[in-house]
Amino acid sequence: MQTRRSFVHKSTIAALGAFQAQVTRGQGRERLRAGLIGCGGRGTGAVVDLLTGREDVELVSMGDIFEDKLESSLSRLRDARNAGRHAGIDNRTREELGASIVKRIQVKPDHHFVGFDAYKKVIASDVDIVMLTTPPGYRPIHFEAAIEARKHVFTEKPVGTDPVGTRRFLDAARKAEQLKLTVMSGSQRRSSRDYLETIAKIREGAIGEVVAAYSWYLSGPVFHAKARDAKWGDMEWQHRNWYSFLWLCGDQIVEQHYHNIDFMNWALGGHPVSVVASGGVAWRTREELYGNIFDHMNSDFLYGNGVRLTSHCRQYPQGAHRNVSDLIVGTRGKSNGSDMGTRGINGQVQEHIDMLKSIKGEGPYINQGREVGESTLTCVMARESAYSGQQITWDQIMASQQDLMPKAFDYKLQMNPPELPAPGKYKFL
Repeated sequence: MQTRRSFVHKSTIAALGAFQAQVTRGQGRERLRAGLIGCGGRGTGAVVDLLTGREDVELVSMGDIFEDKLESSLSRLRDARNAGRHAGIDNRTREELGASIVKRIQVKPDHHFVGFDAYKKVIASDVDIVMLTTPPGYRPIHFEAAIEARKHVFTEKPVGTDPVGTRRFLDAARKAEQLKLTVMSGSQRRSSRDYLETIAKIREGAIGEVVAAYSWYLSGPVFHAKARDAKWGDMEWQHRNWYSFLWLCGDQIVEQHYHNIDFMNWALGGHPVSVVASGGVAWRTREELYGNIFDHMNSDFLYGNGVRLTSHCRQYPQGAHRNVSDLIVGTRGKSNGSDMGTRGINGQVQEHIDMLKSIKGEGPYINQGREVGESTLTCVMARESAYSGQQITWDQIMASQQDLMPKAFDYKLQMNPPELPAPGKYKFL
C-alpha cells in the first residue's frame, strides 16, 4: 500500500535520558503503583481495564476537581461485581475477577486529592503510572507535568482541544521518548488483534491499492447535566456539563469521532494535508445546557497520496439512525478495518497489558504520543474548517495560535456565555 510518508521518527537519547531508562523501563518495583487523574466514568473504567489485565499493579492515588466524583468512583471500584465487568478474559467469574481488583484498590484517605491542583498531588504521590482521564482540555497540562516528573502515562484520547495545547502535548511526548517513558493512549483499536491483523494484510496488498476511505460516527448525545444548581459558578457548571463546552471537549469530531479518524490516519499512513468541512446545529437549542458545539459535521480530508477520507459524525437524540463504522476501498476489494483479523482480548484491556509490558521491559517500548497528537490535530483542523467555512491545511493547524484554555481556574469564576460558531463570522486563528 502506498502512503504519503513513512513517519519514521528518530530521537537522540541524552545521558540523563539513558540513566532514566535504566531506572524506569524493566527495573522498577515488583508491583507497579498507579494514580488516577479524573474520576468520571471513563476514569473508573480505565482503572478496571488496567487491573483486569495483570495482577502486579494497584491503584494508590486519585484526584479530581470534585470530591463527589472521586468518592463515587472509589465506591464503584470497591464494588466487586462492578469491578469484574471483564469476566471471561481469563476464565474467572465476575465475582472472582472483581475480588482480585478490589483488593488492589489501595487508595488511603490521605491520597484522595480534590481541587484544580489535585493532578499535581497525584503525580507527586509516589506512583509509577499516571492515568489521565479528565475532560481533554486539560490533557496537555497534565501530560506535561507527568512527563516532567518522569512518570509513565496512560492518556485517554484526544490529547487536547486546540492547536497550542496539542503541540504542547507533542513536545512532552518527544521528551518522554528521550527518557524512555511509556506513553499509552486510549486508542484501543491500535491494541486490538483484529485491527492489527487487518491493517497488516491491507499493507501487504490484500485489497489492492487504497483509493478511498469513509468513516461514520452517528450516535446519541454522550452526556448532558440534568440542570444547573443555583450554587454553581460558571466554571463549575461548565465542568459538570463539560461535553457542551468547546474548551473542555473539543466538539464531537475531536472527542468521539477521533476513534475513526485516528484509525484512518493509521491505516492510510499518516495525517492528511488539508480538509474542507461543514456542520452546524440541527436540534440543540440556544440555551445554556447545550453550550457552543455543533451536533453534526461532515469532512472531506485529502491525504498526500491523493486518497480522500469522507467522514460524517453527529449526535442526534434517541430514535435517529445510528452507525459507527469505517470503510477502506481498494482496487481489488474493501475492508471495514477489522474483518481480516481474529478477535482477541478486549482492546481496552489489551492496551493496558501492552503498556505494563513496555514499562517492565517485557515487550517493545511503546510511546504513542506522536500518533495520538497528530490524530487530535487532524480532528481539530476539521472542526476549525467547519466552524470557519474555510479549507484548513496541516501547515495552518501547525502554525495556529488558537488557545482555548482559561487563564484562571476557580469554581466561582465568571465566564462569558459561549458563542456558537458561525461560518463567515467565526475566525480561524
